[in-house]
Amino acid sequence: MPPSARSIVFLSDFGLSNEWVGISHAVLNRIAPRSPIVDLSHLIPPLDVVSGALLLADSMRYLAEDAVVLAVVDPNVGKDRDVAIEVNGGRHLVGPDNGLFARSWEALGGVQKVVEITSEEVIVQPVAPMFHARDILCPAAAQLASGLAIEELGPEPEIQAGKIRCEVVEFNRFGNVKLNVREAHLVAAGIDGNPDLAVEAVSGSTRARRGDTYADFAAGEYGVIFDPRGWLMVVRGNPASALEGLGLATGDPIWISGPTSRSELVTP
Repeated sequence: MPPSARSIVFLSDFGLSNEWVGISHAVLNRIAPRSPIVDLSHLIPPLDVVSGALLLADSMRYLAEDAVVLAVVDPNVGKDRDVAIEVNGGRHLVGPDNGLFARSWEALGGVQKVVEITSEEVIVQPVAPMFHARDILCPAAAQLASGLAIEELGPEPEIQAGKIRCEVVEFNRFGNVKLNVREAHLVAAGIDGNPDLAVEAVSGSTRARRGDTYADFAAGEYGVIFDPRGWLMVVRGNPASALEGLGLATGDPIWISGPTSRSELVTP
């Protein structure tokens, strides 16, 4: 077997009473016929991301060092981004960007690269909104197992040491601003351990303290938290608005970094 024919380790909550596992195998086999497929489990409790994440993390030490890990436990199928992650040591993790891999990349020593799977050369068209495993994730995993470079699957977030360029994806009526940033991006930039972060926009900048919930911040204080779906949000202690304070709108570019002397609040 050539070195490029890496094994594919497959985990899901599909069960075994329908054709989903078999169809996924067929797609993997068509693209990467030389790659052995290891079925880790397809009996994860339905939609239970935490159970899947725990099993994956506990299993990592038994998997081949160059394995491609394909995992599909996705309560929000069609809404969460489909990603491929390269971790220290060379393994690739392919699945929805919903926290399923967080424990695994920690166990493996951290993230090297994260890309969103968007390549038209990889994705099988037409994509079924309810079966991304067949049309996006399996093709991506099989291509990686066959030797494709992770960069060929789609764009990397603009991450450099200590800094991330992202954008405003939406906001709510309280002026809390959601960014297209996950914990993995902070890890990749090396700023996940910072107690506060610099948030810079074209219209203004601030130092924002890390927290877990809105109540962690005093009135008017800027902060950053992860929302229930794992997206980074810029918030402000009630009744102030981060959206208004920083003069932001959907689509605006944002730079997230470790705090510096110029990261003090410069907008009202």
